[in-house]
Amino acid sequence: MNNKNVTLDQLNPGQSAKLKKIHGKGAVRRRLMEMGLTRGVEISVVKASPLGDPVDYLVRGYHLSLRKAEAQMIEVVI
Repeated sequence: MNNKNVTLDQLNPGQSAKLKKIHGKGAVRRRLMEMGLTRGVEISVVKASPLGDPVDYLVRGYHLSLRKAEAQMIEVVI
């Protein structure tokens, strides 16, 4: 299996990946972690809004909408 590191914003609807690292600092990073984004969690891309921002993700059985700027801080492994 060929694992590839990308940021969450590079995934397309229907793709899934495991969270590797959150690159943000301070309050933004803490807020993302409080929403269930921790190392190893499975994240699936559900759909993007008509203009492409924000994007709807499925994390731990609930839907989470993130802006592209937030998704760029999240490194995942496909």
